[in-house]
Amino acid sequence: MKITIIGTGYVGFANALALAQHHEIICLDTCPEKVELINQGYSPLQEKQAAELLKSISQPLSATTSIDEACKEADYMIFSVPTNYDEYTNNFDTSILVEVIKNAVSINQSAPCIIRSTIPVGFTDSLQGLSIQNEIIFVPEFLREGLSIHDALYPSRIIIGCKTYSPKAEAFAKILLESTKEEDAEILHMNSAEAETVKLFSNTYLAMRVSFFNELDTFAIEKSMNARDIIDGLSLDPRIGDHYNNPSFGYGGYCLPKDTKQMLSSFGEIPQALIESVITSNIKRKAFITDNILELLDDPQGVVGIFRLIMKSNTDNFRSSAVLDIASSLSERGIKVLIYEPNLKETDVKMYSNFKFEDDLKSFKSKSNIIVANRISAELDDVSEKTYTRDIFNNN
Repeated sequence: MKITIIGTGYVGFANALALAQHHEIICLDTCPEKVELINQGYSPLQEKQAAELLKSISQPLSATTSIDEACKEADYMIFSVPTNYDEYTNNFDTSILVEVIKNAVSINQSAPCIIRSTIPVGFTDSLQGLSIQNEIIFVPEFLREGLSIHDALYPSRIIIGCKTYSPKAEAFAKILLESTKEEDAEILHMNSAEAETVKLFSNTYLAMRVSFFNELDTFAIEKSMNARDIIDGLSLDPRIGDHYNNPSFGYGGYCLPKDTKQMLSSFGEIPQALIESVITSNIKRKAFITDNILELLDDPQGVVGIFRLIMKSNTDNFRSSAVLDIASSLSERGIKVLIYEPNLKETDVKMYSNFKFEDDLKSFKSKSNIIVANRISAELDDVSEKTYTRDIFNNN
């Protein structure tokens, strides 16, 4: 098969690498630097497994900025472009996705469109109103940042969402399965709205679990208890388990913040209380952490050092980072904030121009009265006495 991947973020590129084991893959991206990187045989993702998998695929990936070149002869077109949450409309902004789908099907009117972007409930069905003759299938992804390649190769399940039974959808499910190393991964067929709902409820549940253990940690701090002992006591119960139980400053990243808001919006007038409370809990956690840092800062004129903006280790993403919100709150209260983030690009520095940055770690440590780290690092071992973190288990 010749498969086009539109969008080379961590979803698109992880899919490209997995599928390239058996198929010809062409990647489409608007970023010339990414395209050049892929064509030179390098990964745009900062994941060790990406580089390893690139060496093992039999046919090198190719990439282009031309939608005509990418889509013209494709057997399948996979869309993995951003759908950010719009606070004004209380909905995902799907305008980029709609535009690129319209452009792609104007070039290729036979290849099924596989949507792997996260979308609102009912979006896939709504596309049929655009008089698109291509079959449209929603296939939610369940990839973790920093482990996207691993999760593409070892999926927990494969969900195929389309209006009616489709031989092409069935064939794509088999294509996905053969690109994995998980031969027993279950394939579930359902209508597209149900598949869209699975994706949103999955991430909302994970956000809820993060918030639960964060509130447990808040309780332990206020009661002068050992949060680790309490979490260990809970997690040995097999019904609870020991996953997603490490406290943090709050959930953030690409998916959880926007997906929980979209889930809440999707409820509309349907009775609910839990979904809204997940969002509220995360806001309160960040406010509590900010207050906690201020209590520990001996000198109100001192400097709070923020060690890394990334949400998780081994990633380069700090979109919707809880640490950024805390840094902003501290700054608004008149506290001097200094940030150390080696992954910052020049455009990022301009975007966060209200902060001061230090690119020398040794200097950062010496200038900071207290160092705030969402996730602990061996790089801070020598300043552990002035490091503030809620990372109890030293994992993501």
